[in-house]
Formats: sequence, structure tokens, C-alpha cells
Amino acid sequence: MSSPPSLARMLVPLLAVLIGLVAVPAAAPAAAEPVRVAEFLADCPFSHRLPDDPIVFPGLPGASHMHSFFGSRVTNAHTTLTDLQNGATNCNPAVDRSSYWVPTLYRDGAPVEPAIITFYYLGEGVRDDIVARTQPLPLGLRIVAGNAKATGPDNTTISRWSCLHAGQVPASKDFVTCPSGTMLESYLDFPQCWNGRDLDSADHKSHMAYPVAGACPSTHPVPVPKLRQVIRYPVSGDPSHFRLASGGGFTMHGDFFNAWPPAEMERRVRDCIRPVIKCGADGRPS
Repeated sequence: MSSPPSLARMLVPLLAVLIGLVAVPAAAPAAAEPVRVAEFLADCPFSHRLPDDPIVFPGLPGASHMHSFFGSRVTNAHTTLTDLQNGATNCNPAVDRSSYWVPTLYRDGAPVEPAIITFYYLGEGVRDDIVARTQPLPLGLRIVAGNAKATGPDNTTISRWSCLHAGQVPASKDFVTCPSGTMLESYLDFPQCWNGRDLDSADHKSHMAYPVAGACPSTHPVPVPKLRQVIRYPVSGDPSHFRLASGGGFTMHGDFFNAWPPAEMERRVRDCIRPVIKCGADGRPS
């Protein structure tokens, strides 16, 4: 006759079942890595309109097609760096005394000025180690980006057209048809590699270069912040009604005359661009 099972032997299976029923807390999901963006910006509304260009046609009022100017309120054909430094600006931040301008947009022959204009200074398009040694844009630097003389949308067309809040409309080198209630917008990136010597050049482009394979070419070894102009116009619909003072949408170009105080530019590069931090117009983390 077999002996009855001991109490201990009976409890072991029961304990195993009970342990299995105890809920093991799930591991907490890993915190999402914050998006890192090297950026500071300036919001500079429309200031005035003139057929002048102090970079391409200095000292020759009326020699250019019509331009819409942003930032400095004093820009004309005779403008010098000293004029910008001493003149009024409508930029936020007010320390940015730079002048920015683009060919005026027309709708059925009437000028249309942008509703929203933002100039982003970015650390992107190059390797991380190059971003980390980005240098300030030098005071007095003058740059023209894009091709005002383009005869069609080709590889010289740097700008892109799209529609605000209508991502279903693909970006294009020429004007696009934006749905009612949206706005036509233009993006243009300036080159971010400087030759380290010249504040301008004969064609207003050769002293600067775009990166190649994530690095600045040996001819232009100094990485500087990439200036991106984003302009939103309060128009939509059939693009056949639109033209730029320079021609078709593919002729969109931008001019930049740098008058940031050197200490303010240096601080923003040090605190925002090199450490890859998104800053606001005040140059502080946003």
C-alpha cells in the first residue's frame, strides 16, 4: 500500500501555477530620440519694392528687374554694408540688419507680395563632423543663389515651388497649381561652402559652393550655415496667371547681403548650429 503524498510535494505544482499567474510588468518603451535640428532663423516681412540690385548692379538705380526687399528698409542700388548696419530693419530678431531680396511675383500683371517670409540658417547637407566645425557667415558677405536668366527648368534651377498645407501637390521647378485656400510657396537653398577669402565674386556665386557628397570641396573649404529662404504668397490656382519679374517660375533666385553683427552670428553658430540645436529667432533653444 503506497504512502500518501507529502504536503510539500502537493504544494510545489500549485506554487508553480500561482507564479505563472503573477503578471510580469512589461518593459517600459524606450523614450523616443528627440529630433535634432541645427537651426536658427529670422522672420523678415516685405519692406519695399524697387528695380534695384546693389549686388548685381551697384550704383545703377533702375537697372534691374523689379525686386521685393525684406529685412533692411534702406536697401537700394547704392546700399553699402555701412548703410545696412546703420539703417532700420523689420526683421525679428531686430539685430539682423541684413538685406534679402527676390524678383517680384506678379499675378495678371499686378504685384503680389508674400504673406510669410522666413529665413532659416541651418546645419545640414554635410557630414556631422563638418557641421561641428561650421564657421559664422562673414560680415559683408554677398551671395546670389538661383539662375535669373534660365530659359527653362534645368539643372541650374535651385528653387522649388510647392503649396502650403497641400502636400499632395508635388514640388516643382516651375509654378504649381495650388488648391483654393492654400498658398503658393517657394523654397531656395543658398550654398554653404565659402572659399574663405572673398565676400563677393564677379558672378556673385563663385566664392561660394554647394557641398559634394556631404563635404565642402577643397576649393571652398569653409563650412558656413546654409541659408534657406521660405516665401509664401497669398495666391493659388492656375499658374498661367503668374510670372516673376525675371521670367518663369524657374528663374526664381535670391540675393543676400549679410549685416548680422558678428558677435550675434557667432553666438548662434556656437549655440545652435555646431551642437545641432533648434533655436528660435532669439538664437535660444526653442
